[in-house]
Amino acid sequence: MALRFLTADEAARLVKNGYNVGCSGFTHAGCPKVVPGEIAKIAEEEHAKGNPFKINVFTGASTGDKLDGVLSRAQAINFRTPYQTNKSMRDAINEGEIKFCDLHLSTLAQDLRYGYYGPIDVAIIEACDVTEDGEIVPTCGVGISPTIANMAEVVIVELNRWNPKEMRGMHDIAEPVDPPHRHDLHIFGVRDRVGKEYIKVDPAKIIVVETNEENEGGPFAPVDDVTAKIGENVANFFVNEMKEGRMPESFLPVQSGVGNIANAVLEAMGNNKDIPDFEVYTEVIQDAVIKLMESGRVKFASGCSLTVSNPCIENIYKNLDFFKEKLLLRPSEFSNNPEMIRRLGIIAINTAIEADIFGNINSTHVMGTKMMNGIGGSGDFTRGAYVSIFVTPSTAKGGKISAIVPAVSHEDHSEHSVKIIISEYGVADLRGKCPRDRALEIINKCAHPDYRPLLLEYLENGPQGQTPMDVYNCFAFHKAFLETGDMHNVKWENR
Repeated sequence: MALRFLTADEAARLVKNGYNVGCSGFTHAGCPKVVPGEIAKIAEEEHAKGNPFKINVFTGASTGDKLDGVLSRAQAINFRTPYQTNKSMRDAINEGEIKFCDLHLSTLAQDLRYGYYGPIDVAIIEACDVTEDGEIVPTCGVGISPTIANMAEVVIVELNRWNPKEMRGMHDIAEPVDPPHRHDLHIFGVRDRVGKEYIKVDPAKIIVVETNEENEGGPFAPVDDVTAKIGENVANFFVNEMKEGRMPESFLPVQSGVGNIANAVLEAMGNNKDIPDFEVYTEVIQDAVIKLMESGRVKFASGCSLTVSNPCIENIYKNLDFFKEKLLLRPSEFSNNPEMIRRLGIIAINTAIEADIFGNINSTHVMGTKMMNGIGGSGDFTRGAYVSIFVTPSTAKGGKISAIVPAVSHEDHSEHSVKIIISEYGVADLRGKCPRDRALEIINKCAHPDYRPLLLEYLENGPQGQTPMDVYNCFAFHKAFLETGDMHNVKWENR
């Protein structure tokens, strides 16, 4: 092959202090796994010599520990966007060691092309195949790969033999034209394709590093009584919507966030025979989707990544002929595109850290200041959805924290975008309700019974006005937890 081959260490030494480095992947799926580790070693070597070495990292979403984790622990990252889930990185962000820009996932690729962050010096992309004429076939995650590959001066391809090259054909790779020349994106159904099976770049800038590294896909937490009840409530809500004529009986494509609650929701939908077989248009395709695909309940799934456990991805690879007919992986500009979401009538289901009684949602911060993961794609889907749903257990920390509060400590999704909130206790339908009626709906349907009297007392004693928010006491729940470790210990302030 005419392409240039280097070791991981040799390729890593092409990355210099201060570089903007774009990486493939979306969650752990499709992320580079060996070159970042070598960059971390270089950073540690330079730090030991008293020399600075930090890079700016751009990815599709979160990544695996072999990227975000090793670079964070080596203190090799100056700036990171748009999303993360790694504990080492989270700690560094909250200590102020890494500058983190929390961003809607659909916007990063175009923001890079617009020049908001400067050039991409090096792109590192995991691939299952690469050809002499510059065709790069991604593995199980796409993210922002087409944009960073086209922008970068150097493209390091981690050719990972653990992933079969027969994946070619599972991807739909395209980039929209930037304004003022952008036209509509010709996706009118979940299965529609608008691009190529590969990323095409100038082969002269490709460096190949051969690897054989398995994915970092650990299992999700098992479904428990609370998450199972949330899933059941979601499924029953859909059945009722169809009966009431507010949702077509043929159903609509579904998006669900990542995690054990999302898997529980999908499992409940699959078990409810009043919900017809359905399609998925989402960002992350999880184990539950694959299970439902095998049983025939999910007819087709379009996403940005296969964010599944290793046993699940191995099963997909062993049965590629079956799954290539039912799976499509796109860049995040398409999987998370609000135009597509609105056009296709997506049902959006995402998870909240906390919700307040007026319908505002916190998806990102603990107690208002500590970053958890980021907004991810939840905002992309919420604003454009046919119906936007947020799910959450009613409490956390063994009941010491109420997930339903007078005011969220950090607002990511406002009451204007949120239509439905669902906990293990019930469904709060906020559509067409004024703030006071929304509050009663959320308290009585979703809050834990232990906290309902406190929340009702807050609402009843609130000021007159369109939104009865008591500015003196709106954060009393959070203050009680910070002072005593238990939100039951609320003390209302005299006004």
